[in-house]
Formats: sequence, structure tokens, C-alpha cells
Amino acid sequence: MTPSHPTRLSHLLRLLRSRFAGLGAAVAALLLAVTAAAPAAPAPARTAATAPEGTTVADTAAPAGSPVEANGRLKVCGTGLCNEHRRPVQLRGMSTHGLQWYARCVSPGSLDALARDWKADVLRISMYIQEGGYETDPRRFTDLVSSAIDEATERGMYAVVDWHMLTPGDPHHNLARARTFFTEIARRHAGNENLLYEIANEPSGVSWPRIKSYAEQLIPVIRRQDPHTPILIGTRAWSSLGVSESADESEIVANPVNAENIMYTFHFYAASHRDPYYAALSRAADRIPLFVTEFGTQNYAGEGADDFAAARRYLDLLDRKKISWINWNYSDDHRSGAVFKPGTCAADGPWTGTSRLKEAGKWIRDRIRTPDDFTAAGTGGRP
Repeated sequence: MTPSHPTRLSHLLRLLRSRFAGLGAAVAALLLAVTAAAPAAPAPARTAATAPEGTTVADTAAPAGSPVEANGRLKVCGTGLCNEHRRPVQLRGMSTHGLQWYARCVSPGSLDALARDWKADVLRISMYIQEGGYETDPRRFTDLVSSAIDEATERGMYAVVDWHMLTPGDPHHNLARARTFFTEIARRHAGNENLLYEIANEPSGVSWPRIKSYAEQLIPVIRRQDPHTPILIGTRAWSSLGVSESADESEIVANPVNAENIMYTFHFYAASHRDPYYAALSRAADRIPLFVTEFGTQNYAGEGADDFAAARRYLDLLDRKKISWINWNYSDDHRSGAVFKPGTCAADGPWTGTSRLKEAGKWIRDRIRTPDDFTAAGTGGRP
């Protein structure tokens, strides 16, 4: 549903306060007064504008009918995620594969399809740190992520910025790099209302206090640039809430990260992660804020046969508890977990419909396309 003009105006006022903070108080007040008195005009499609010193500032309105238009800036509330009207929301979408290998799968055509044909709410931008990723060329990968954020923004989708650390499994190994990367991304996109920061993809081989220490050192760095965006924190044992290393969610419940507006991540692969994982997820969802930033219908490597029955059981639980989820992955990798058939990205599609989708792609596209129950200003819903 298209927001009312007062809603658009409030967005514009917030933008002006941010963008003109460096001006004198009297000039800024005059700008705000003139804007408030001007007649309302139809909102343009959201585009990215460049502010001083390379900072990216989002335009005032997302495309009509889009997830961001309906919900605005998100915030953690209780154990869930809420929109700007403090109504619980559940996001559903797809993760890219590593940008160093599959950047061609993140094209204008593929993202048009994800937003309009798949009707996805969220794009997870997966930037590997090692394996030929960020550490090899920080400038290139920072710009790739920033461009992908802009593309998601133009389409009215939320964007999860995924610091995809895997090996080494201790997030402290990359802490200095993370400080540099998130400082720039948060500064460039501080005006965006569609972001979430995932600061540690899958910690492994380290204790929960060690992961907590990393988060409590990095979060203030981000908050100095962007005080509003929700931050997602990877959990122990490949973001399994510790289950893959014989622990569970109780260590997080007893010793949570000392920060506001945060969530904890959980990853599962339906053909490998059976009842102990499902039970931990179900229990934890009633105690701490969770976001499933990665899952597959295959085994833990994203390979092998699809177990759609087990995946459906998980997603039904997530729907009941209104937990957001993102599927791995929106690429044409040869593994069964990549949704497109090999060669699709090199040929730049076709992206819409199901002709180029593997079985997992057809299944997850259907699940994403089921209607959302988003509400704008307390009335209506997204078509």
C-alpha cells in the first residue's frame, strides 16, 4: 500500500535533518519549514543520491507496493523484528553466493526478477572475507557491496550486508578488517532505511564469550556511523546456536551481547540438521531475537538431494513465530542448493519464470511468492 503524504513528509524531514546537519541551525530550520509548507507531490522511485565525501543517501520513497515502502526502517522489538509502525514483520528472500565468483548473478535483470517475479523482501549480499574475497582487494569488494545495496534499494528490497567469514572460524581474526569495512559501508549508507548488518557469518571452533567479545567491539564502531540499523550476530558452531558443537541457546540467553537493536542468527540445512537443531531453534525463538540468514533444502554443504519435507517443517515453524529467513543461494553454481541451472548468469538469464530453475529454485520461489501480511500505517497490505 502506498504510504500517506504525511508519512512521506516525515521521511523527508528526517533525511534533511541528516543531510544538512553541517549547516547552521537557522538555515536548516528554514529548509525544513519551506519543505513542510510545500504541497505534497507524487513520490518518485527510490534512487541513490551522492552526498558530500562519498556518503550515499537514500531517496525519500521506495517503489510503490515494495517491502520497504510498506514497512520503512526496521527495529528489533522484543524477540522479533518490527516495522516503523511497531508491527511485527517477517522478511523472506535470497542470499547471493560469493561475489568473487558469482557477481554476474547479481545483475539488474536478476534483481528485477527477485523483486518482482519472486516477490522477495530481502537480498543478502554475501561477501566472503577469505577464499579470494575481501582481504584480496578491500576497495573492489567494498564497492561491489555498496553497489548491490543501491540495487536492492532501488527495488524496494531490504539488504543484509553479510560479512561472510568462514575459515578461520574465530571472528577476531578479521576484526580490524571488519572495523574498516563496516565503518565505510555504514557511513556511505547511513541514510538508508533498508539495511541490516550481519557481522559474523558462521563462527566455529570458538566459545560464545569469544564471539560476544567480537560483537561488543565491532558494534560501537558501526553505531558511530549509523545508530539505527539492526545488527545480526552469528552464533556458535556455524550459527547453529551451538548445537553443532554440543551446546545450545542457553549460553546466549544467560550471557547476551550488551547492545540494543540486535538479533542472533541461525543457519540450517534441512537434509542434515534434524530434531536437535529444530528444537533449539523453537526454544530460542521464545527467548532471544532470531533471524535465519541462511538455510538450504539440502545437506550442510548445500549439495545432494533436496529434503523438502524437512525444509517445510522448518519454514512452517518460522512462519508461526514470525522469524525472517533467507535461502542459500541465488546463483548458478553446480551444487543443488544454487537455484539457477549452470550457465544462466553468463547468459544473463532468462531470470523470470521457472525454465532456468533447478528443483530447489522452483520450490523456494513458490514459498517466497506466497503473500506477505505487511501493513502500512496500520491498514491494508502488500499485494
